[in-house]
Amino acid sequence: MASETSSKRGRQTVRDMILSLLAVGALAAVVYFFIPHSGGEPVKTVGYATDLATARRAAPYPVLAPQGLPAQWRATSVRYSADDDGHATWHLGFITPSGSYAAIEQSDDSVDGLVRAQVQGGEPDGSASVDGADWSRYRGDHYRALVRNADGAATAVTGTASYSELARLAQALKQ
Repeated sequence: MASETSSKRGRQTVRDMILSLLAVGALAAVVYFFIPHSGGEPVKTVGYATDLATARRAAPYPVLAPQGLPAQWRATSVRYSADDDGHATWHLGFITPSGSYAAIEQSDDSVDGLVRAQVQGGEPDGSASVDGADWSRYRGDHYRALVRNADGAATAVTGTASYSELARLAQALKQ
């Protein structure tokens, strides 16, 4: 009689465990299918005021940042650092209103050095005038860029965005 009870108890334990797993699985399915999922942004936005102030104090050139861009331009990355060659570099990246990527890249490196670093495979692609300033256009393997040298810094407005969106960002740049 003792052996009948122990073998029955073992089967009940396995059966109870399977029933518990099914109950948990059913609850998880209800939660997954009936509770709304956030359609949140896959990219987080960042504030850049503090980094901009720090870069403007530290950089050997006037650091540029956009003013007056519509709210649809969302800042996603920011940094100021010295690269391996000791050049001061400023980066500020955005998601554009069309969902493309655009960034401001500034350095006290040469224009050629900046293009090599920021527009892989970059080849000249004409020129553009933005608010009366001449910018050289470059098209690379994945990015395009508007580039100019002024006030001791090479500046590239670069990314997957169209030349017109890059020009809009370049137009908003102020010291």
